[in-house]
Amino acid sequence: MNKKKIINDPVYGFITIPSELIFDIVSHPYFQRLRHIKQLGLTDYVYPAAQHTRFQHALGAMHLMGKALDTLKFKGIDISDEEYEASQLAILLHDIGHGPFSHTLEYSLLPGIRHESLSYLMMDQLNKEFNGALALTLKIFRNSYKRKFFHQLVSSQLDIDRLDYLNRDCFFTGVQEGSVGVDRILSMLTVHRDQLVVDEKGIYNIENFLNARRLMYWQVYLHKTTVSAERMLVNLIRRAQVLVRGGETVPASHALSIFLTQELTLADFKTPQILHAYGQLDDNDIWGAIKCWLHHDDRILALLSQMITERKLFRIKLGAEPIKKIHIEKIREAIMKKYGTLRADASYLFSHGTVSNEAYAEGHHINILMRSGEVLDIAQASELPNIKALSKIVKKNYLCWPKNVSL
Repeated sequence: MNKKKIINDPVYGFITIPSELIFDIVSHPYFQRLRHIKQLGLTDYVYPAAQHTRFQHALGAMHLMGKALDTLKFKGIDISDEEYEASQLAILLHDIGHGPFSHTLEYSLLPGIRHESLSYLMMDQLNKEFNGALALTLKIFRNSYKRKFFHQLVSSQLDIDRLDYLNRDCFFTGVQEGSVGVDRILSMLTVHRDQLVVDEKGIYNIENFLNARRLMYWQVYLHKTTVSAERMLVNLIRRAQVLVRGGETVPASHALSIFLTQELTLADFKTPQILHAYGQLDDNDIWGAIKCWLHHDDRILALLSQMITERKLFRIKLGAEPIKKIHIEKIREAIMKKYGTLRADASYLFSHGTVSNEAYAEGHHINILMRSGEVLDIAQASELPNIKALSKIVKKNYLCWPKNVSL
């Protein structure tokens, strides 16, 4: 069988599957599942074309990793064929642990479990199935390989993951202000004392990259309508879990039922049955359940299902000022009156909390290799004062509730 395939990607053109091992990994059910998990959750409620998936993102990131490694090899960095393939596999599989709707349900279906931890467990399982062929990939992914720049290409302030998702999300949402010069940034990468750095000539491109990331967070990832839709979905899943654990019959797929019935820990995922069930869980399980729940006897479950299906989203207030308890109680009372619910049940029909935007995390660096040979953090090397300001976490508070509830 010919396993050297070419894929037509709308962002980069033709992407090649460079090895038989990578072809076999892409063909595996764990990876194919990513076809059915949208990259941006419910963001298509705001930007209708944002229908792209984690599958597309993973292939795009693999493609960019190849270009990055080619650049480093051209600059004289010694990279073996094994390291090259392992790095491409590490970025290809970095998101394999994502659950339905990507980040949206990470803390309701799987409280306290990060998708990175699940990615590692799924990669470890793949390594067993492929007779240890992913051993170096696992080392690079968990940053235990001696050559640290390989991990930095997979996970850092300037990694291949971010370069692809910014470029891809910009393309599919149509938010052109979020575009970054990916090819230019890749061509400016080099390695200095085993650390990934950017040539001084690339400073302006890094400045644009950080500004674009900040803008994409507020305009796309944390758009207030997206926040509203995602909180409704979280409330819906919470309601389903409470009903199931209280003995109610709530129709769902086999995989989804497992995660509605019990609160699992990371240790539970080390059992093959749970990991296999998670490997079958995707957006389709949630949408299929929502269609069934439209006619459920529980009024709140049915109401939230209808509102999400028909895009009758909560009204939302998003701002810097803290949400006052008096406002929360006022909304709770209004919901109880409007829908005739108990006080505890009213909490499913509104939501409040905080979202944050950290374009450049303090303590993690994008290092610039100056012509003098000195290595500076981008915040020191840049002439723009706002780059330093981007390291500050900006938080906004939100409060959302049904539009037919007047205060």
